[in-house]
Amino acid sequence: MNTHFCTCKNYNCKLHPSNHDKGCDLCMKKKLMASELPSCFFRDVSEELRNVRNVEEASYEEFAKLVLRNKE
Repeated sequence: MNTHFCTCKNYNCKLHPSNHDKGCDLCMKKKLMASELPSCFFRDVSEELRNVRNVEEASYEEFAKLVLRNKE
């Protein structure tokens, strides 16, 4: 499977697209069930997170705050 667009840096995660053939589905399902967003969403809006391995606080609220901070 071609995972060229994946920005996740946690290659050891069993849900990372490079570790199976189901793309982003497994990661998205896990995150949505936990009311969180995957790290790729955070990396897309924040230059400072592009090289971070794990996004610690992945809640919808923290994502909204990050988007608003980076909009300024």
